[in-house]
Amino acid sequence: MKTATLPSLRVDPELRAAAESVLKEGETLSALMEDSLRRQVHYRKTQAEFIARGLASLAEAERTGIYHSAEDVMAMLKAKLDAAKAKRAAGQE
Repeated sequence: MKTATLPSLRVDPELRAAAESVLKEGETLSALMEDSLRRQVHYRKTQAEFIARGLASLAEAERTGIYHSAEDVMAMLKAKLDAAKAKRAAGQE
């Protein structure tokens, strides 16, 4: 697979020095920048998907007129967590 390049990135000398100061053993500045870019792309995609799900949920609630209180949702999540903990504890015995 061919690779592509990104535009040069001009930064203050202080930012470059700060970036270089946190490099891991054997890591290059380019590798750090690529990792940071990948993480930011993933974060933004995940954030957009989350917002889309929220908007779809709002549209469904408006369509059906069925809304759930925060207390109901938290109780449901707690019940799921408790069930998962009990299942895990039973499997570890």
